[in-house]
Amino acid sequence: MKPADLPLGRKLTSQAGWNQVDADWRRFMGMQPGGCFVAEMDGAPVGTTVTCVFGPVAWIAMVLVEISARRKGVATSLLKHVLGFLDAEGVRTVRLDATAAGQPVYEKLGFVAEYPLARYEGTAPPAEAQPGITTAARSLFPEIVAFDRRMTGTRREKMLLPLFEESPHAVRILRPDGRIKGYVTTRRGASATQIGPCIATTSAGPLLLRDALNHCAGRPVFIDIPCDNTPAMEVAEASGLKVQRRFMRMCRGDRITDAPQAIWAGSGPEKG
Repeated sequence: MKPADLPLGRKLTSQAGWNQVDADWRRFMGMQPGGCFVAEMDGAPVGTTVTCVFGPVAWIAMVLVEISARRKGVATSLLKHVLGFLDAEGVRTVRLDATAAGQPVYEKLGFVAEYPLARYEGTAPPAEAQPGITTAARSLFPEIVAFDRRMTGTRREKMLLPLFEESPHAVRILRPDGRIKGYVTTRRGASATQIGPCIATTSAGPLLLRDALNHCAGRPVFIDIPCDNTPAMEVAEASGLKVQRRFMRMCRGDRITDAPQAIWAGSGPEKG
């Protein structure tokens, strides 16, 4: 996939009713040049998928197929191709967030379920200012990345730093004693503002999530929350948000520990 394929990505995202915008597609191609792919049928482009390799761990996302080409093996062909690419890269763990429709396809390719997530949607309500939360200075981005690695078990700087640099004003942290206790960021989407990632300790998570909702007050939002993080779901529900759909986080290869209780908002199903 190359920048010239951006109209295809835009078309397929719109067909699926997903929230990604052109900036997301450009970020995918920038994070993993040579690791984003287009499927063709009879010479016409009909599908996409993207990858991001974080050392021994990789993420697959944006498996999209043109409506007229569905149920013809396009998605399976894309996935087999991308898994071959990741195997050649020496990746030991491949992860993704599957929809209910996609999960059986992934299971046939050796993926196993890890844990479910729920997407909450609604209009963010205004909230009281949360004590101690500040906008992160750019000089703190490396410290945030290091904190994220400790909590998620994955070196995600090639995904996080572009997100932070695109909207530095949206990166909020809790650092009461000079050490990061958690962070949250947001980004605009086609139909809603995506809140996340929000990675935090048990005490910092509710404050950061409420702070993000307050900064999005009056706007439609999405938040993807692991179902094992009950306190995060309680914050979303107390804010009037409802479950739109559910995903299953899946894994192929070596399992890693990423502490769902520390994930107060995922990065979106395309980023983990």
